[in-house]
Amino acid sequence: MSELIEPKEQEILLQAQKCFMRNGIKAMTMDDVARYMRMSKKTLYQFFTDKNDLVEKMTSNLCKVHEQVIHGICARGLNAIDEHFEITQFIAGQLAQMHPSINYDLEKYHPKAWEILQNMEDRNVIAIVTANMEKGIREGLYREDLNIPVIARIYVARMDAVFDGELFPVNEYNFVDVLWEQYRYHIRGIASPKGVQYLMKKMNKERK
Repeated sequence: MSELIEPKEQEILLQAQKCFMRNGIKAMTMDDVARYMRMSKKTLYQFFTDKNDLVEKMTSNLCKVHEQVIHGICARGLNAIDEHFEITQFIAGQLAQMHPSINYDLEKYHPKAWEILQNMEDRNVIAIVTANMEKGIREGLYREDLNIPVIARIYVARMDAVFDGELFPVNEYNFVDVLWEQYRYHIRGIASPKGVQYLMKKMNKERK
């Protein structure tokens, strides 16, 4: 998935992402996608063999964009708690635009795209959370006795739970609210007394 993408294909992928995020994936046919983009289905099929191909390439492209944004946040020199906050805020912004069935649709109807998403999570999220914990320990904001490899994997498992529609039915829970509870739960669990104090001040200032 490292090949260069033509500008026109990139434009289609971004528009397809908006279409699926707004309407879900299962509900949209290639005809629907073409109508949403105001282009002919023939043009769409010049770049993608079928809906599976479109969804897989869109998912891969989305993962790369998210990775770039998060790496940009990590390069800003923030302390560990602020860095994790900014990453969570970015993800919350994405969730707010996401149709609640997206993850279910990917897992059930587009297994290759789901595998792309899971591989990104296993590779990148664990690495980012690991680096964040190492930074927090150096800064005195996180406890020194953390078992980093174990906690990083627990974090990934909890993030999977955030998007579990059976555990958190969409008619009862808001994904964004659940995500922020996960952020607080994670940071309070790994923070030193200094870190807990900093977190409380930050959350009182930034969020209710």
